Amino acid sequence: MSGHSKWSTIKHKKGAADAKRGQLFTKLAREIMVAARGGDPDPDMNFRLRLAIDNAKSLNMPKDNIDRAVARGSGVGDDSVILEEISYEAYGPGGAGIIVQALTDNKNRTAAEVRAQITRAGGNLAGAGAVSWNFENKGLITLVVDNGDPDDVALEIVDTGAEDVDVEGSTVEVTAPFEGFAQVKTAVESLNGITVERAELALVPTSLVSLDNKTSMQTLRLLDALEDVDDVSKVYSNADFPDEALEKYAED
Repeated sequence: MSGHSKWSTIKHKKGAADAKRGQLFTKLAREIMVAARGGDPDPDMNFRLRLAIDNAKSLNMPKDNIDRAVARGSGVGDDSVILEEISYEAYGPGGAGIIVQALTDNKNRTAAEVRAQITRAGGNLAGAGAVSWNFENKGLITLVVDNGDPDDVALEIVDTGAEDVDVEGSTVEVTAPFEGFAQVKTAVESLNGITVERAELALVPTSLVSLDNKTSMQTLRLLDALEDVDDVSKVYSNADFPDEALEKYAED
């Protein structure tokens, strides 16, 4: 598993550990709201909404919060909110590309906050397309093998239509084509002896930028700072971090 993939896994686990924070639930609710607004409010008929709800459940978001977010996104009730999706592209310390996705009701506020974090870290904003050309829409699934051989499970997953499978210990990370993600996700969830920790649509880099320990820590701190911006929903990077930097990051 590359340093980039390890960062994604560590980030998710840190998020789960911090699930008591109201900010995390707010971000999860916004994703549910946008997914509900953009399609059917029934998650069985709206794959993006089902993914958002599954992710919220994996991070222990209460059912009442989830139901309320679906209702608000669907325009039900007096507190319905219209959120706009917007993306920013940037280069971080060491030259790694960064894509920031936000859900906001005030683009000027969000742009100012994102720019401030990037500038403070020594990075710089880039024009549309400067970074995104190096990313593809994919489905990502991270699972833990509770019973059985992870390598055998990986072979089974390849037969579901997955594009790539990485194994590290008992953790398996699956990359699926964007168009076939729903099919792969259903097939993976039907396997015995595994626990799906995360399933999401994501931007996956086609090539990585290797960083040294110093620029890795600067970049990791910047990615964390961007994710702490209230309006930011997801942050992607093509940085490839060395194990030493990731170990320190996991301990912070």
